Amino acid sequence: MTAYFERLDDSRFRATRCVSGAWNVEEQHVAPALGLLTHSVERAFADRLADGRQLSRLSFDILGVLPIDVVEVDTRMVRPGRTVELVEAALSHGGRPAVTLRAWLVAPHETGELAGDAFPAMPSIDELDEWTGFDEWPGEFVRTVDVFGRRLEQGRAQAWLRPRIPLLEHEEISPTVRLLSVLDIANGITPRFPPQTTLFPNVDLTAHLFTQPQGEWLGFDTTVAYGPTGLGVTHTVLHDERGPIGTSMQSLMVRPGR
Repeated sequence: MTAYFERLDDSRFRATRCVSGAWNVEEQHVAPALGLLTHSVERAFADRLADGRQLSRLSFDILGVLPIDVVEVDTRMVRPGRTVELVEAALSHGGRPAVTLRAWLVAPHETGELAGDAFPAMPSIDELDEWTGFDEWPGEFVRTVDVFGRRLEQGRAQAWLRPRIPLLEHEEISPTVRLLSVLDIANGITPRFPPQTTLFPNVDLTAHLFTQPQGEWLGFDTTVAYGPTGLGVTHTVLHDERGPIGTSMQSLMVRPGR
């Protein structure tokens, strides 16, 4: 297969084996599904984006597992407006919602003189070695992504990622969609304990962008924390090759033993 999904019509898509893994190789890794939802939002509201509106916050809730099968995406406007709009998308299988997205579209304003951030810089791709940290994960999806990175300490890593195959065959996607197609990988970049001994699936993912991504490579500066009562978070500062572009958070269910 040469893409994560095959388009069947305007709203239905067939997942390929390239989405397989990581907790169960017979289920979809949710990362490409998040990209598919984002792509569907961009297509459904292309007129808004053409007017200059920007994706500001994308909040995904993962309602259940997805088999490697046909899925359907529905989109709708929740809150229209002149300067800010809230849109929604839902991905379902067999009539059962599996992932939902709510995204804010924000009109642009000139703030070049105010732009800046205090996030730590990432090393360049050339400064990092090819990443082998995904060898401990099963499934095809993690093997479709180019990764260069380094582990700084337990639960902390920096890495540059780029998917090697398209989200959809013969269909252009934006750099934002490319980012969301791999962003869920952050939870598996630097687990505090190996997935063979510890479960830590995420139930959501929320990305906040303060500038729109550019280019193919995406930088992840990721920190993982587990609490004493089965909760955890994966926090990532997102970069493109210009510098920081936003952050993401994933809420984890941590369970010892498998």
